[in-house]
Amino acid sequence: MQIILLEKVQNLGSLGDVVKVKDGYARNFLIPKGKARRATPVAIKEFEGRRAELEKVQGEKLAAAQAQGEKLQGLTIQIAQKAGVDGRLFGSVTNFDIAEALGKQNFAVEKAMVRLPNGPLKAVGEHNVQIALHHDVVVEVSVTVVGEA
Repeated sequence: MQIILLEKVQNLGSLGDVVKVKDGYARNFLIPKGKARRATPVAIKEFEGRRAELEKVQGEKLAAAQAQGEKLQGLTIQIAQKAGVDGRLFGSVTNFDIAEALGKQNFAVEKAMVRLPNGPLKAVGEHNVQIALHHDVVVEVSVTVVGEA
């Protein structure tokens, strides 16, 4: 299916690109989330008319993400979990737990923004975690997992 991207999509293209994707990806993800639109001749003309407006909105989102990224950069958060004597956690610290801890510190971060390259944290200690606030803004936050009895 041919679609027009209404914002930058990682590994696909940027604003205004006409790309071909699988039908299910377009129908179930891109179009409902407002990231793309079907590439018909009418839609392409309408997009060209709205292009400046969409670019302005994307620029504002990027500026907001950069401002939040400056506040988050180098931040250390502490999460307490039950742990055994050897330092392994009985459960794990997931992206949801990290997003919730950041939310308590007045940072609007969704769990999908938290990147855990090695999966959930399963040991006590300090771990570096990436927060993707925008496609172009990725900051690193230090998460300290503290064991409790």
